[in-house]
Amino acid sequence: MKLLTKSIEKELAKYPIYSQENKKGDAEVVCKFFSPVGAFTWYVLEGEKRDDDYLFFGIVINNRFEREYGYFALSELESVRLPYGLTIERDEWFEKCKVSELK
Repeated sequence: MKLLTKSIEKELAKYPIYSQENKKGDAEVVCKFFSPVGAFTWYVLEGEKRDDDYLFFGIVINNRFEREYGYFALSELESVRLPYGLTIERDEWFEKCKVSELK
C-alpha cells in the first residue's frame, strides 16, 4: 500500500511543519497510519518534503494508549517490517478532523 498519496501531499501543503503549533485541540489531523498488529498509530498534523523524504509532525499512540507528540519520517514508516510480512498501513477511510475529535 502506498502510504503517501498525491491527494495527501496536496493536503499537507496547507500544513507545513510548525504551521499548527499553537492550535492545540483545533489542529487539523490530515491522515492516519497504523500498525496492523495494533502496536502503534500515527496521526499526521503537519508535513513537508525534505529531499527525497517527508518529515511529519503528529501524535503517536502506542499499545498502552499513551499519546505523545513528535516527528517521524515517511522513510521510517516505510522501513518497518512486522511479523508475517506485515507493514505500516494508511487508514484509507480516515476523514480529516480536529485533534479534539480524536477518540
